[in-house]
Amino acid sequence: MTTESAQEKIRELQMAEQSLQQLLAQKQNLQMQLMEIDTALKGLEDTTEAYKIVGNVMVLSDKTKLQEELQSKKETTQLRIKTIDTQEKSTQDKATATQKEVMEEMKNDNKDGKQTN
Repeated sequence: MTTESAQEKIRELQMAEQSLQQLLAQKQNLQMQLMEIDTALKGLEDTTEAYKIVGNVMVLSDKTKLQEELQSKKETTQLRIKTIDTQEKSTQDKATATQKEVMEEMKNDNKDGKQTN
């Protein structure tokens, strides 16, 4: 593997790491939203009156309609988390394969008596 090729692979690994970090941050944000939705749904079970925050104001809302909205938002959030999980696995697999390529080539270069930088 040429030095340029190795450097390119290392850049790919760095980009994959950055992508994984971004995906993790998005996933954590969505998981927090999911927890908030679950808490709100649980809170609605024990009440007869339901309030919804609209801007900076809480307004009385239909409990059933609010539960439906929250359930829909929960399903959407779960789907987004599942999508991020898929992207995360794909990115991790690609990074692992690239890392193996780099390590194998470096190993072969060292066996051939070449020096790597």
